[in-house]
Parts: sequence; C-alpha cells; structure tokens
Amino acid sequence: MENLNKDKKSQEKRNVNSLPIPTPVERAILKLGNDLSLARRRRNITQESLAVRIGASLSTVKRMEQGDVRIPMHFIARAMYVFGELDRLNTLLDSAKDQIGLALADEQLPKRIRKIKNTTGAL
Repeated sequence: MENLNKDKKSQEKRNVNSLPIPTPVERAILKLGNDLSLARRRRNITQESLAVRIGASLSTVKRMEQGDVRIPMHFIARAMYVFGELDRLNTLLDSAKDQIGLALADEQLPKRIRKIKNTTGAL
C-alpha cells in the first residue's frame, strides 16, 4: 500500500513537470535570459566570474542566459543581486499594486459591519 502511494505521488510529480510551457511564459524566460546576458556584458563580467559570484557552474550560467526554464530561481535572484537589481525582483508582484487581487478582495468585503450583541447581559 505504501509503495502505491509513493508511485502515485511520483506519477503526479512527473505529470506536473511534463506540462507544456505556455508560449508567453517561454518568451518571457527567454527575454529574461537575454537581459541577464546583456546586464553581465554591460558590466564587463565574464560568465565564469558570474558563476563564481552566484555559486553556480559555468554551464548553469550559460543555460540561464539561454533562457533554460529549469534554472532554479535562486540563481536568477543571485545574479540580479550581483547586478544591483534585486529591488526589481522584490517588487515583481507587489500585492499592494495587484489591481486584480485588490478588486477581488474588495468584492468579498461585507456590505456593512454589525455591532456584536452582548448575550451575557453585562455591559
């Protein structure tokens, strides 16, 4: 029984990882890779040096700049830190500026707030 649960979880994980990447997502990741490459070259940093600074291998940096979707987020964040652009990652999906999320939350607000009745009889 335990093996069946492990097999099922393993199968679910494979299904999630095998989902096709939407074209807009793929384009955005390719653009990010290109932008990281440009930022590195504009700062006169070699791929080898960037790899050392972010704690990655040279092949990871090359794949990151090519827009490989399998690159862990922390390597991208570390590269942005090296480039002095980490604040842009911090504001990427700022909940205070999430107009759709705020509108949906406002729809859930009660129309009015009622005073709670005191059922114990005490003031």
